[in-house]
Amino acid sequence: MRFATFLDADRTRVAAVLGDRAVPLDIDASGPSSVREIAAAGIPGLAAIRAWLDERPDRPSMALAELELGPAIPDPGSIFAVGLNYGPASGPDRDRPQRPMVYAKLPGSVAGHGATLAWDRMLTANVDAEVELGVVIGLEAAAVTPEDAMAHVFGYTCINDVSSRDPWLDGDQWLLGKSMPGFCPVGPVIVTADEIDPTDLRLGCTINDIAIQDGSTSQLRFSIPEVIAYLSRHVVLRPGDLIATGTPARLAGPLGPDRHLQTGDVATVWIEGIGELTTTIA
Repeated sequence: MRFATFLDADRTRVAAVLGDRAVPLDIDASGPSSVREIAAAGIPGLAAIRAWLDERPDRPSMALAELELGPAIPDPGSIFAVGLNYGPASGPDRDRPQRPMVYAKLPGSVAGHGATLAWDRMLTANVDAEVELGVVIGLEAAAVTPEDAMAHVFGYTCINDVSSRDPWLDGDQWLLGKSMPGFCPVGPVIVTADEIDPTDLRLGCTINDIAIQDGSTSQLRFSIPEVIAYLSRHVVLRPGDLIATGTPARLAGPLGPDRHLQTGDVATVWIEGIGELTTTIA
């Protein structure tokens, strides 16, 4: 299944995405009101939603393209980011770290598909867009093994790990440089784990339709099960938590690796089987 959130007046609503239509799930009082609630319900919860949809052929729906989409997870408890997690597309991998390099983004940085991003250029002008496969946690995970880790995945989404690495922000942890408002676009949808194989998905990023990244999740140095197991040894992963699994290297041209985001840019991250997530730079 696919899920999205959309903005309706002063509230965020959750919908099942069927083709190019969105079916709100909160039209019944007993329906789920958030993606985190759906993620926490596990496989039985998804089965109940499928049954609900099947039983209501006359259910109201809206054109997805006409909705103002919110972050696919508007209220994540935690956002973890894995650094240096893509090896070379070919040849030996001589720079693989000994363990996953874990950073973080604050939950208040999330934004939706089609959002406009602005920040104080006096704080930093060196801001980059980065495509990452986002893992959405379902069932709570604490000290799980790699063999059991995938049972705790609810689904997958696109993340634009917008980042500034200016050293005067916060040194080498980059928490502030990754967590300004709007620095974590998430979406446009979540695809549930039963509908996608994350091991070899092509993904990339463009600025103004010019490619700056193009890779595959087959290049991950630490697999999704390994990352989940590693994190869960140290912290408890809860429903709706996000893991940004890393980003492929910047392409050499035509924009080059040193081209930062500028006013008027349109940054688009895309992942095979999930979709495109677009952000306009103000």
